[in-house]
Amino acid sequence: MAEVKHVERAESRRIAGNILKGSLGNMIEWYDWYVYAAFAVYFSTDFFPSGDTTSQLLNTAAIFAIGFLMRPIGSLIMGRYADRHGRRAALTLSITIMAGGSLVIAVTPNFQTIGVFAPIILVLARLFQGLSLGGEYGTSATYLSEMANKGRRGFYSSFQYVTLVGGQLVALGVQIVLQLLLNEDQLKLWGWRIPFVIGALGALAVLWLRLSMDESDQFKKMSGKSKKNAGTIKALMKYPRAVLTVVGLTLGGTVAFYTYTTYLQKFMINSVGLDKEVVSIINFVALLIFLILQPLAGMLSDHIGRRPLLFFFGISGTVLTVPLFLLMQSSHNVIAAFLLMMLGLVIVTGYTSINAIVKAELFPTEIRALGVGLPYGLTVAIFGGTAEFVALWFKSIGIETMFFFYVAICIFVSLIVYWRMQESSKNSYIEAELEEK
Repeated sequence: MAEVKHVERAESRRIAGNILKGSLGNMIEWYDWYVYAAFAVYFSTDFFPSGDTTSQLLNTAAIFAIGFLMRPIGSLIMGRYADRHGRRAALTLSITIMAGGSLVIAVTPNFQTIGVFAPIILVLARLFQGLSLGGEYGTSATYLSEMANKGRRGFYSSFQYVTLVGGQLVALGVQIVLQLLLNEDQLKLWGWRIPFVIGALGALAVLWLRLSMDESDQFKKMSGKSKKNAGTIKALMKYPRAVLTVVGLTLGGTVAFYTYTTYLQKFMINSVGLDKEVVSIINFVALLIFLILQPLAGMLSDHIGRRPLLFFFGISGTVLTVPLFLLMQSSHNVIAAFLLMMLGLVIVTGYTSINAIVKAELFPTEIRALGVGLPYGLTVAIFGGTAEFVALWFKSIGIETMFFFYVAICIFVSLIVYWRMQESSKNSYIEAELEEK
């Protein structure tokens, strides 16, 4: 009995260690991605010197969206690579690409120095980062779901968004520290480059961790017949319902997530009228609480199923998004802004905490990374990556309120999908394959 418990503890430590290594890499990737959004208010004049504040932010938001266009391509290339050569190999490659993108942005001269080449280099760097992040999501979701043990997959897979939000928190933390140490002129002149250097160095450090990760048992035990068709579009198209389900699952969730995180920071500055420093602190505290909620909700899904949480997000998001933004827009109050942001993030938790495991449970091992990543990447590119741009565009033509309705409609479309889909934890390919073996 003592020996059995010792083996079980060793296995638990192995699982936790691999989850930690995979998650830290995921955090650095997302830090590198979000640093762009967090510091756009400072470097927009370096790359787009003419125009008013909204126009400059619109230009940087467009490049943020362009980076998302590479995510489906990254999902396709890296998902295929992960399904054919292993999850660890794909995750190692993605972190290397992300490090290079951050370093390029950090050292790119401004518009006054090299003219139009400055925004061109910025676009290219973001394209490569989009390629990296597109591959990261599907592979990371697959790895965390496969490495977790039965009955705890919701809990362990929720760490994808723990580290995703953790990356955003670190980016905001760096922003707050730099705002305390440097004045606004210094931040605009050279200070904004510091977080990109930090991201590049952090990615290189995490590369070593990923090299020491174990490969998932399910990938190692994949049969020869399955390996032959692994990671192909032909194999993926045998599961059209699952592909469409991932698209529907993602639509409302990605729009809501990027609205309540990436865009909301600019909304509080540009529309509510709060100071940049105050907004940074509001975002940091709210996202820290949001991070803590992820494993709690993931653990809950292991007991009650995934659909109840998805229904909570779908119904609450559809009904409350418009009044929430209207209240924030009219309040001009710091406490009210924080509480309303927190309410939005609690709602979004119904999606973020379990979206990785739900999607992973829909596909067999040989196409899991591709199946999770590609339809997700396409949907995020079209809807998530453009959320900030759409919001700023509505504001630029004087009808910002329409964006609130746009978000609510997207969530409602996903709610219909949640209503029609089966409970993924009871029809999981992951569990079915383990039972066969």
